[in-house]
Amino acid sequence: MATKAVHLELVSDLSTSAFLAALRRMVARRGVPGHIYSDQGKNFIGANNVLKQQLIDIQENQEFKKEIVDMGIEWHHNCPSWPSAGGLWEAAVRSLKHHLKRVVGEQNLTFEEFTTLLNQLEGCLNSRPLCPLTEDPDDLNFLTPSHFLRSGPVLTLYDTETDLRTR
Repeated sequence: MATKAVHLELVSDLSTSAFLAALRRMVARRGVPGHIYSDQGKNFIGANNVLKQQLIDIQENQEFKKEIVDMGIEWHHNCPSWPSAGGLWEAAVRSLKHHLKRVVGEQNLTFEEFTTLLNQLEGCLNSRPLCPLTEDPDDLNFLTPSHFLRSGPVLTLYDTETDLRTR
Protein backbone atom coordinates (compact mmCIF):
# COMPACT_ATOMS: atom_id res chain seq x y z
CA MET A 1 0.00 0.00 0.00
CA ALA A 2 2.92 2.36 0.59
CA THR A 3 4.02 2.19 -3.05
CA LYS A 4 0.52 1.92 -4.54
CA ALA A 5 1.75 -0.80 -6.90
CA VAL A 6 -0.84 -2.89 -8.72
CA HIS A 7 -0.67 -6.63 -9.42
CA LEU A 8 -3.33 -8.12 -11.71
CA GLU A 9 -4.18 -11.80 -12.13
CA LEU A 10 -6.90 -13.19 -14.38
CA VAL A 11 -8.88 -16.08 -12.94
CA SER A 12 -11.35 -18.37 -14.68
CA ASP A 13 -13.97 -18.10 -11.91
CA LEU A 14 -14.51 -16.56 -8.48
CA SER A 15 -13.91 -19.75 -6.49
CA THR A 16 -11.56 -20.09 -3.55
CA SER A 17 -9.33 -22.52 -5.48
CA ALA A 18 -9.00 -20.07 -8.39
CA PHE A 19 -8.09 -17.29 -5.97
CA LEU A 20 -5.49 -19.47 -4.23
CA ALA A 21 -3.93 -20.34 -7.61
CA ALA A 22 -3.75 -16.60 -8.44
CA LEU A 23 -2.22 -15.93 -5.03
CA ARG A 24 0.42 -18.60 -5.65
CA ARG A 25 1.26 -17.02 -9.03
CA MET A 26 1.58 -13.61 -7.40
CA VAL A 27 3.82 -14.97 -4.63
CA ALA A 28 6.03 -16.69 -7.22
CA ARG A 29 6.61 -13.34 -8.98
CA ARG A 30 6.41 -10.77 -6.17
CA GLY A 31 7.21 -12.70 -3.00
CA VAL A 32 5.06 -13.47 0.02
CA PRO A 33 3.08 -10.47 1.22
CA GLY A 34 3.01 -9.72 4.93
CA HIS A 35 -0.54 -8.40 4.75
CA ILE A 36 -3.48 -8.84 2.40
CA TYR A 37 -6.38 -6.41 2.51
CA SER A 38 -9.71 -7.33 0.96
CA ASP A 39 -13.43 -6.93 1.20
CA GLN A 40 -15.78 -9.58 2.59
CA GLY A 41 -16.13 -11.55 -0.68
CA LYS A 42 -16.93 -15.24 -0.16
CA ASN A 43 -13.93 -16.34 -2.25
CA PHE A 44 -11.61 -14.24 -0.05
CA ILE A 45 -13.13 -15.58 3.18
CA GLY A 46 -12.83 -19.16 1.87
CA ALA A 47 -9.23 -18.61 0.78
CA ASN A 48 -8.41 -17.16 4.19
CA ASN A 49 -9.87 -20.27 5.87
CA VAL A 50 -7.94 -22.61 3.55
CA LEU A 51 -4.70 -20.73 4.20
CA LYS A 52 -5.29 -20.90 7.96
CA GLN A 53 -5.92 -24.65 7.70
CA GLN A 54 -2.78 -25.16 5.60
CA LEU A 55 -0.76 -23.15 8.11
CA ILE A 56 -2.09 -25.28 10.97
CA ASP A 57 -1.31 -28.52 9.06
CA ILE A 58 2.19 -27.39 8.17
CA GLN A 59 2.87 -26.09 11.67
CA GLU A 60 2.35 -29.60 12.97
CA ASN A 61 5.59 -30.47 11.13
CA GLN A 62 8.38 -28.90 13.20
CA GLU A 63 10.76 -28.58 10.22
CA PHE A 64 8.49 -26.06 8.50
CA LYS A 65 7.24 -24.29 11.63
CA LYS A 66 9.87 -21.53 11.68
CA GLU A 67 9.61 -20.87 7.91
CA ILE A 68 5.82 -20.62 8.04
CA VAL A 69 5.92 -18.24 11.00
CA ASP A 70 8.38 -16.06 9.09
CA MET A 71 6.23 -16.18 5.92
CA GLY A 72 2.84 -15.79 7.65
CA ILE A 73 0.30 -13.65 5.83
CA GLU A 74 -1.94 -11.48 7.97
CA TRP A 75 -5.32 -11.10 6.29
CA HIS A 76 -7.39 -7.97 6.90
CA HIS A 77 -11.06 -7.86 5.88
CA ASN A 78 -12.73 -4.49 5.88
CA CYS A 79 -16.07 -4.20 7.60
CA PRO A 80 -19.04 -4.90 5.27
CA SER A 81 -20.77 -1.70 6.40
CA TRP A 82 -17.64 0.38 5.71
CA PRO A 83 -17.02 0.19 1.94
CA SER A 84 -14.85 3.33 1.88
CA ALA A 85 -12.19 1.45 3.90
CA GLY A 86 -10.91 0.01 0.61
CA GLY A 87 -10.57 3.40 -1.05
CA LEU A 88 -6.96 2.91 -2.10
CA TRP A 89 -7.51 -0.33 -4.00
CA GLU A 90 -10.94 0.79 -5.22
CA ALA A 91 -9.20 3.73 -6.95
CA ALA A 92 -6.89 1.25 -8.69
CA VAL A 93 -9.93 -0.82 -9.75
CA ARG A 94 -11.59 2.32 -11.12
CA SER A 95 -8.44 3.16 -13.14
CA LEU A 96 -8.28 -0.40 -14.49
CA LYS A 97 -11.96 -0.33 -15.51
CA HIS A 98 -11.42 3.00 -17.27
CA HIS A 99 -8.56 1.57 -19.37
CA LEU A 100 -10.39 -1.72 -20.01
CA LYS A 101 -13.50 0.07 -21.32
CA ARG A 102 -11.40 2.22 -23.64
CA VAL A 103 -9.30 -0.65 -25.01
CA VAL A 104 -11.70 -3.58 -25.08
CA GLY A 105 -15.04 -1.92 -25.69
CA GLU A 106 -17.48 -4.59 -26.88
CA GLN A 107 -14.85 -7.11 -28.04
CA ASN A 108 -14.74 -10.67 -26.79
CA LEU A 109 -11.21 -11.68 -25.79
CA THR A 110 -9.74 -15.12 -25.28
CA PHE A 111 -8.20 -15.97 -21.91
CA GLU A 112 -4.70 -15.45 -23.37
CA GLU A 113 -5.61 -12.10 -24.95
CA PHE A 114 -7.20 -10.89 -21.74
CA THR A 115 -4.18 -12.03 -19.67
CA THR A 116 -1.85 -10.17 -22.04
CA LEU A 117 -3.99 -7.04 -21.86
CA LEU A 118 -4.09 -7.16 -18.05
CA ASN A 119 -0.30 -7.49 -17.92
CA GLN A 120 0.06 -4.45 -20.19
CA LEU A 121 -2.42 -2.45 -18.11
CA GLU A 122 -0.55 -3.46 -14.95
CA GLY A 123 2.59 -1.99 -16.53
CA CYS A 124 0.67 1.17 -17.38
CA LEU A 125 -0.79 1.57 -13.88
CA ASN A 126 2.59 0.92 -12.27
CA SER A 127 4.27 3.51 -14.53
CA ARG A 128 2.15 6.40 -13.31
CA PRO A 129 4.09 9.20 -11.61
CA LEU A 130 4.06 9.39 -7.82
CA CYS A 131 6.40 12.37 -7.44
CA PRO A 132 9.28 14.05 -9.30
CA LEU A 133 12.80 12.75 -8.67
CA THR A 134 14.30 16.25 -8.68
CA GLU A 135 13.10 19.82 -8.26
CA ASP A 136 14.43 20.77 -11.71
CA PRO A 137 11.39 21.71 -13.87
CA ASP A 138 13.23 20.57 -17.02
CA ASP A 139 13.84 17.08 -15.59
CA LEU A 140 10.88 14.91 -16.59
CA ASN A 141 11.96 11.88 -14.54
CA PHE A 142 9.61 10.82 -11.78
CA LEU A 143 9.23 8.11 -9.17
CA THR A 144 6.72 5.35 -10.06
CA PRO A 145 5.43 2.20 -8.37
CA SER A 146 7.59 0.25 -10.89
CA HIS A 147 10.70 1.70 -9.25
CA PHE A 148 9.78 -0.38 -6.19
CA LEU A 149 8.96 -3.54 -8.17
CA ARG A 150 11.94 -3.32 -10.53
CA SER A 151 14.60 -0.71 -11.21
CA GLY A 152 12.37 1.72 -13.09
CA PRO A 153 9.13 2.27 -14.96
CA VAL A 154 8.03 -0.24 -17.56
CA LEU A 155 6.70 2.51 -19.80
CA THR A 156 8.84 5.52 -20.65
CA LEU A 157 8.24 8.95 -22.08
CA TYR A 158 8.11 9.09 -25.85
CA ASP A 159 11.25 10.86 -27.06
CA THR A 160 10.24 12.74 -30.22
CA GLU A 161 13.72 14.15 -30.93
CA THR A 162 15.28 10.68 -31.04
CA ASP A 163 12.37 9.40 -33.12
CA LEU A 164 12.74 12.23 -35.65
CA ARG A 165 16.49 11.62 -35.98
CA THR A 166 15.97 7.94 -36.78
CA ARG A 167 13.51 8.60 -39.62
